[in-house]
Amino acid sequence: MTAKVVPVRFNRKDALALWHDVTLNSVRASDQALSPRQMVILTSIYLESGPHTVRSLAHKMELTKSPVSRAIDQLEARKFLRRCADPRDKRSIIIERTPQGTHYLSQFADDIRENLKSTGQVA
Repeated sequence: MTAKVVPVRFNRKDALALWHDVTLNSVRASDQALSPRQMVILTSIYLESGPHTVRSLAHKMELTKSPVSRAIDQLEARKFLRRCADPRDKRSIIIERTPQGTHYLSQFADDIRENLKSTGQVA
């Protein structure tokens, strides 16, 4: 599944204000606010078809496996993701979605939509 891009025209200030407002709401609403690295990992797993591994995510982000693995550790501790044995190769570990991660991203997406509506950019 690929992300659907909605064409919205923002100047730089509006774009930053949207990002600020959504991130601020995320921080206020939960003690589960994510770092940019954690958010990229989480959204990658939810938006892109897998299987996802630490190696594949590190490659995508152009990072070594170590910082990606640490971010996954934190996301797994919050129950936003889980590591599972790959059914095709028991030596490999894949990263999977969880209901808690789905719920977090759904709320985050709803907040983005509400903020876009308040700007008059989206109906």
